[in-house]
Amino acid sequence: MRQDVGIVEVRTPGRGLFEVTGEVCGWVRATGIERGLLTVFIRHTSASLVIQENADPDVVGDLGRWMGRLVEDGDPIFDHTLEGPDDMAAHVRTALTQTQLSIPVDGGAPLLGTWQGIYVWEHRVRPHRRQLALHLIGD
Repeated sequence: MRQDVGIVEVRTPGRGLFEVTGEVCGWVRATGIERGLLTVFIRHTSASLVIQENADPDVVGDLGRWMGRLVEDGDPIFDHTLEGPDDMAAHVRTALTQTQLSIPVDGGAPLLGTWQGIYVWEHRVRPHRRQLALHLIGD
Protein backbone atom coordinates (compact mmCIF):
# COMPACT_ATOMS: atom_id res chain seq x y z
CA MET A 1 0.00 0.00 0.00
CA ARG A 2 1.31 3.44 -0.98
CA GLN A 3 0.06 6.93 -0.43
CA ASP A 4 0.81 10.39 -1.71
CA VAL A 5 -0.23 13.89 -0.65
CA GLY A 6 -0.14 17.05 -2.73
CA ILE A 7 -1.52 20.54 -3.22
CA VAL A 8 -3.11 21.91 -6.38
CA GLU A 9 -3.61 25.67 -6.53
CA VAL A 10 -6.59 27.07 -8.42
CA ARG A 11 -7.06 30.73 -9.34
CA THR A 12 -10.69 31.71 -9.57
CA PRO A 13 -11.75 34.92 -11.36
CA GLY A 14 -14.70 35.35 -9.00
CA ARG A 15 -17.99 33.62 -8.29
CA GLY A 16 -18.80 30.52 -10.32
CA LEU A 17 -17.97 26.87 -10.93
CA PHE A 18 -14.52 26.14 -12.33
CA GLU A 19 -13.57 22.70 -13.59
CA VAL A 20 -10.39 21.20 -12.12
CA THR A 21 -10.75 17.64 -13.44
CA GLY A 22 -7.64 17.90 -15.62
CA GLU A 23 -5.44 19.19 -12.81
CA VAL A 24 -6.65 16.50 -10.39
CA CYS A 25 -6.28 13.70 -12.97
CA GLY A 26 -2.79 14.92 -13.85
CA TRP A 27 -1.76 14.80 -10.20
CA VAL A 28 -3.17 11.27 -9.79
CA ARG A 29 -1.25 10.08 -12.89
CA ALA A 30 1.97 11.61 -11.56
CA THR A 31 1.74 9.62 -8.31
CA GLY A 32 2.04 6.32 -10.20
CA ILE A 33 -0.65 4.79 -7.99
CA GLU A 34 -2.93 2.66 -10.18
CA ARG A 35 -5.79 1.71 -7.83
CA GLY A 36 -7.03 3.28 -4.63
CA LEU A 37 -9.07 6.05 -3.07
CA LEU A 38 -8.56 9.75 -3.76
CA THR A 39 -9.61 12.44 -1.30
CA VAL A 40 -9.88 16.01 -2.57
CA PHE A 41 -10.25 18.66 0.16
CA ILE A 42 -10.59 22.41 -0.35
CA ARG A 43 -8.78 24.43 2.32
CA HIS A 44 -11.25 27.31 2.50
CA THR A 45 -14.56 28.28 4.12
CA SER A 46 -15.97 30.36 1.26
CA ALA A 47 -15.49 27.94 -1.64
CA SER A 48 -16.53 24.33 -2.08
CA LEU A 49 -16.21 21.23 -4.25
CA VAL A 50 -18.80 19.46 -6.36
CA ILE A 51 -18.89 16.72 -8.96
CA GLN A 52 -21.19 17.88 -11.71
CA GLU A 53 -21.97 17.50 -15.40
CA ASN A 54 -19.22 18.88 -17.63
CA ALA A 55 -20.84 18.37 -21.04
CA ASP A 56 -23.33 21.25 -21.13
CA PRO A 57 -22.14 24.64 -19.78
CA ASP A 58 -25.76 25.58 -19.07
CA VAL A 59 -25.63 23.24 -16.06
CA VAL A 60 -23.05 25.30 -14.16
CA GLY A 61 -24.84 28.53 -15.10
CA ASP A 62 -28.15 27.16 -13.86
CA LEU A 63 -26.56 25.99 -10.61
CA GLY A 64 -25.05 29.42 -10.03
CA ARG A 65 -28.36 31.18 -10.59
CA TRP A 66 -30.18 28.70 -8.33
CA MET A 67 -27.64 29.19 -5.52
CA GLY A 68 -27.92 32.96 -5.92
CA ARG A 69 -31.65 32.74 -5.41
CA LEU A 70 -31.26 30.40 -2.43
CA VAL A 71 -28.61 32.44 -0.58
CA GLU A 72 -28.57 36.14 -1.43
CA ASP A 73 -25.62 38.46 -0.85
CA GLY A 74 -26.29 41.09 1.78
CA ASP A 75 -29.28 39.31 3.31
CA PRO A 76 -30.22 41.38 6.37
CA ILE A 77 -30.21 38.29 8.62
CA PHE A 78 -26.39 38.13 8.30
CA ASP A 79 -24.27 39.94 10.91
CA HIS A 80 -20.90 38.72 9.54
CA THR A 81 -20.08 41.16 6.73
CA LEU A 82 -16.44 42.03 7.50
CA GLU A 83 -15.35 41.44 3.91
CA GLY A 84 -18.46 42.70 2.15
CA PRO A 85 -22.03 41.66 1.41
CA ASP A 86 -20.94 38.34 -0.16
CA ASP A 87 -18.95 37.30 2.95
CA MET A 88 -21.53 35.41 5.04
CA ALA A 89 -23.45 34.31 1.95
CA ALA A 90 -20.25 32.54 0.81
CA HIS A 91 -19.96 30.70 4.12
CA VAL A 92 -23.60 29.55 3.95
CA ARG A 93 -23.14 28.37 0.34
CA THR A 94 -20.10 26.35 1.42
CA ALA A 95 -22.06 24.83 4.32
CA LEU A 96 -24.76 23.71 1.86
CA THR A 97 -22.30 22.01 -0.48
CA GLN A 98 -19.07 20.06 0.21
CA THR A 99 -15.49 20.70 1.18
CA GLN A 100 -14.31 17.14 0.53
CA LEU A 101 -14.78 14.53 -2.19
CA SER A 102 -13.85 10.83 -2.14
CA ILE A 103 -13.30 9.31 -5.58
CA PRO A 104 -12.21 5.75 -6.41
CA VAL A 105 -9.17 5.41 -8.68
CA ASP A 106 -8.46 2.59 -11.14
CA GLY A 107 -6.05 2.41 -14.04
CA GLY A 108 -4.27 5.49 -12.67
CA ALA A 109 -7.34 7.72 -13.08
CA PRO A 110 -10.34 8.81 -11.00
CA LEU A 111 -13.40 6.70 -11.86
CA LEU A 112 -15.63 9.58 -12.87
CA GLY A 113 -18.73 8.97 -14.96
CA THR A 114 -18.96 9.93 -18.63
CA TRP A 115 -20.37 13.41 -17.99
CA GLN A 116 -18.81 14.06 -14.58
CA GLY A 117 -16.23 16.71 -13.79
CA ILE A 118 -14.68 17.97 -10.55
CA TYR A 119 -15.42 21.63 -9.85
CA VAL A 120 -14.29 24.29 -7.42
CA TRP A 121 -17.34 26.37 -6.62
CA GLU A 122 -16.12 29.86 -5.80
CA HIS A 123 -18.69 31.64 -3.64
CA ARG A 124 -16.94 35.01 -3.37
CA VAL A 125 -17.31 37.79 -5.93
CA ARG A 126 -13.59 38.72 -6.00
CA PRO A 127 -10.86 36.55 -7.56
CA HIS A 128 -9.12 34.16 -5.15
CA ARG A 129 -6.33 31.60 -5.02
CA ARG A 130 -7.72 28.35 -3.66
CA GLN A 131 -5.79 25.30 -2.53
CA LEU A 132 -6.91 21.72 -2.98
CA ALA A 133 -5.25 19.17 -0.70
CA LEU A 134 -5.10 15.80 -2.46
CA HIS A 135 -4.50 12.45 -0.79
CA LEU A 136 -4.32 9.16 -2.67
CA ILE A 137 -3.91 5.80 -0.99
CA GLY A 138 -3.64 2.55 -2.91
CA ASP A 139 -1.38 0.28 -4.94
